[in-house]
Amino acid sequence: MQSRLLAAGILFSSLALAVPAVFSQDQTPPPQGAQPHQRRPLPKPTNLKVLPKDISPEELVKIMRGYAGALGVECSFCHVAVPGQRRLDFASDAKEDKGIARIMIQMTRDINTQYMVQVHDPDAMPEDKHVTCGTCHRGHSMPEHFAPPKEHHGPPPSGAAEPPQ
Repeated sequence: MQSRLLAAGILFSSLALAVPAVFSQDQTPPPQGAQPHQRRPLPKPTNLKVLPKDISPEELVKIMRGYAGALGVECSFCHVAVPGQRRLDFASDAKEDKGIARIMIQMTRDINTQYMVQVHDPDAMPEDKHVTCGTCHRGHSMPEHFAPPKEHHGPPPSGAAEPPQ
């Protein structure tokens, strides 16, 4: 009987420690009798120069998070803070990086629509025929410089032609 009580106590203690870890800040259940937390609706995007002007706020946030992830940056990399507040002015063009981002968005769009559609490689997967910010940036705000490996200058494989002298 005592071992069952001990086992039940250990199980209850484990659950008491595990259950709070399951809830993140956004998933914490409301207090008894309280209304669930309602998020404010996202404002309509403004000052869009490259992205579609009728894009939904939710889709814009999804795209922007993708850009941020591809560059390994936070929103403040392109967007300035509102003076005296802890929020960003997303419509502002004050940061040069935002202008550069617009150029890069247009560049990837042009590469995909004008050039990648011309690639007719039967071995290429659809994702191989599409460039994104991550294609070059790979999680860095500035793409790392590529240094090709040094050429191997050993004897040619047997049966291969000798290189010209």
